[in-house]
Amino acid sequence: MMKLAFAALVAISFSSCNTMIGVGRDFRQLGQGLEYKAHGKNFDGSESTPQDTLPTY
Repeated sequence: MMKLAFAALVAISFSSCNTMIGVGRDFRQLGQGLEYKAHGKNFDGSESTPQDTLPTY
């Protein structure tokens, strides 16, 4: 019974590692997109055109 519980715990921990890696990648892409926006580019890194920018009041 203990071996079964240990195997289940190991399986859950390995699947959660993949989830945390995915979350880390998402945050990295979000940070990169925000950095691009701060430098006046689009979120994908391409140069922004005048219609892409918001008007300033």
